[in-house]
Amino acid sequence: MVVEAESNRETELKLAVRAEDMAKLRSCPAVASRAKGKAGTKTLESTYYDTADRRLAGRLVTLRVRKVGNQYLQTVKGAPESGELGRAEWEHPVAGPAPDLSAIESQEALDLLGSISVAELQPLFTTLIQRTVRVVTMGEGESASRIEVAFDSGEIRSPDGASIPVSEVELELLEGSAAVLYDLALELAQAAPLRLDPRTKAERGYALADGTVDKVVKAGKLELDPDTTVEGALARILRSCIGHMLANEAVTLVGEDAEGVHQMRVALRRLRSALALFKHFIPADSYAWLVGEVKWLGGSLGPARDWDVFLAELLEPVKDSFHRADGHGKPLQEDIDALAAAARARRDRAYEGVRAAIRSERYTTFLLKFGAWVESRGWRDQPVSEHSARLFDPVEDLADHLLSRRAKKARRAGHGFASLSVTERHELRIALKKLRYAAEFFRSLYDDKPARRYIQDLSAFQDALGHLNDVATATRLLHELHDDGSRPEPGEPRAAGIVIGWHARGVAESEPALRDLWKEFADAKAFWSKPDREG
Repeated sequence: MVVEAESNRETELKLAVRAEDMAKLRSCPAVASRAKGKAGTKTLESTYYDTADRRLAGRLVTLRVRKVGNQYLQTVKGAPESGELGRAEWEHPVAGPAPDLSAIESQEALDLLGSISVAELQPLFTTLIQRTVRVVTMGEGESASRIEVAFDSGEIRSPDGASIPVSEVELELLEGSAAVLYDLALELAQAAPLRLDPRTKAERGYALADGTVDKVVKAGKLELDPDTTVEGALARILRSCIGHMLANEAVTLVGEDAEGVHQMRVALRRLRSALALFKHFIPADSYAWLVGEVKWLGGSLGPARDWDVFLAELLEPVKDSFHRADGHGKPLQEDIDALAAAARARRDRAYEGVRAAIRSERYTTFLLKFGAWVESRGWRDQPVSEHSARLFDPVEDLADHLLSRRAKKARRAGHGFASLSVTERHELRIALKKLRYAAEFFRSLYDDKPARRYIQDLSAFQDALGHLNDVATATRLLHELHDDGSRPEPGEPRAAGIVIGWHARGVAESEPALRDLWKEFADAKAFWSKPDREG
């Protein structure tokens, strides 16, 4: 058997399943009725390599050698963009289990590897997988799609003997539209519980080898080319938002890093802002469903984030500052500690709600239906109109208009800033946030330096207004602290009053700085304004 060197783009969807459901999924009609021939089962042993300082991991590149029968196959994989299913890969036969970089013919693959030499590479972990493969056909005739369905069971091992189990289904597109991957996943979800898992075996292997935990991921910079169409930009923006959310799912489920749930909420806000930005290009029924699901999920994550902020940003500074007794001799610190304990209990219950939402059937269904809608260009399912006809125009021609509209709404919301109420300033903050997200979506279409400076200034003003909202939210949270029937400690009300009073004074002291930030924003030059464009 001769294995030829191959370069292609791998497009796949990974689904985490319970080990006890694997047999049920292999025999379910969604697969069995569409597959021809017998299932093929084989054992795959793959060893992953990197340098001691993890230079490949730093570039999001993986290098492995897999044993295939009596032969060895070396694979280099590039990094997928946020939310994208596809990633470039290059495969070459090699003489043995060790990497052989001289076998790589693709310059692109060599560029990804950089100046790394074979002598620097070391084995980090090995995957031992029992894989059963079926190839299914969905649809008929010229529009038919072919999918390789791989049922993987096994483990990932590190050289020191540590291991983690693997139980997943991989759907790899062989021919056709990527939308069918989601369609098939939805059918599989009817046979047994499953979840989308964006983490590759390599990512899990690195975490095992290095003894690290899942990391928080912030939104990456989105790259749009000047000739990207409106619908192309819409697809990439939506994928990046959902990819950002999924990248923080694992760390959020653990619940030890408050930034995880925060980044999931940021991703959802960005997604909702993107939907609103392109609302005129999306069918009304699709828009209503998408916004409804985003609101549901955001609402499920909200209480956990609110309590995280209260504990870390509002209560902790006060706690650190009061290490003295009050006038009656009772340590005020004890009252604040009691308040903190009650708040942590509420936060823990809120995280139970977060985990329940993420593990729910509704969450998985939303992700799969959303993915199918994006990949099938669901926004095309509408009558031809002035707006729908522009889906195929360059997004560069539209970006100025969308950004100008967002900026105009923000300036209108902040008119008469000095006399705005707390509620009105919250509305201004929302308008600024929508403007910032839009600027981030389109920034690659403009000169980087002025765009970056504008976004940084916008973010600073938004954060300053955010503290006002946090203080207002804290008042609501303290009123709700024991609405579950629990009994407060005697000193809690006094501690709550001190926390609110402490930050209310800080809000008053920050007023001059806030007014200066508003004036700077109102006077800021729009980085997207160009003389040769219509507004």
